[in-house]
Amino acid sequence: MKKIIIKMIPVAFVGMMAMPAAHAADGATLFQEAGCAACHQVDKKRMGPMFKDVAAKYKGQEGAEEQLFKKVRAGGAGNWGNIPMPPNPPERVSDEELHTIVKWILTL
Repeated sequence: MKKIIIKMIPVAFVGMMAMPAAHAADGATLFQEAGCAACHQVDKKRMGPMFKDVAAKYKGQEGAEEQLFKKVRAGGAGNWGNIPMPPNPPERVSDEELHTIVKWILTL
């Protein structure tokens, strides 16, 4: 029994290492499905800022995920230019989905 458990440790470790990549892929998929791509791209400015710039702005900031979550949920204008971002209500993108998208953005 001990030998089986010991042999499974590397398999479990590899599985855990793959989780962040799967999480990032989910964020990228949700970004498309939620309609964010209409105004944003990862590495090119569109109507809204490119997500690499957003990630750079928030890099290393404590509470960045929650702060960005609130901004995306409420919408607003003035942080990245004059074009307002409409709010993203829970009926359109759930809290869980929005957190996944925001976490993904912050990894770029």
